[in-house]
Amino acid sequence: MVGLPWGTFSGWFSGLSGLASIAVYIWVALCFHIIANKTNTPNPWLAWIPIANIILACQIAGKPWWWVFLFLIPIVNIVLFIVVMWNICQARNKPGWLSIIMIIPIANLIILGILAFTD
Repeated sequence: MVGLPWGTFSGWFSGLSGLASIAVYIWVALCFHIIANKTNTPNPWLAWIPIANIILACQIAGKPWWWVFLFLIPIVNIVLFIVVMWNICQARNKPGWLSIIMIIPIANLIILGILAFTD
């Protein structure tokens, strides 16, 4: 009986999940960059820097920058995410309830694309 090459499988899986993570990060940063440009928020390049992109999201939503510290608290971060995204949806003239749907994986990427690429 021939054994399965688990080392090869785990190597491929690690590589593919790493590429998927990079692709998602680029998509989210691109969407936030475009949303910041469309809402005339200063420094849209912050979308590409980890943690600074949360500050940018707070600026787009009209919330204070120090909310980034509240995003580090479990459970509180989920509520703040909904509040910030609700305000971003309103800034883009979209219904705020879209922010609640953003809790669902994959749907959040689609809604970010809608916020970024529609008028």
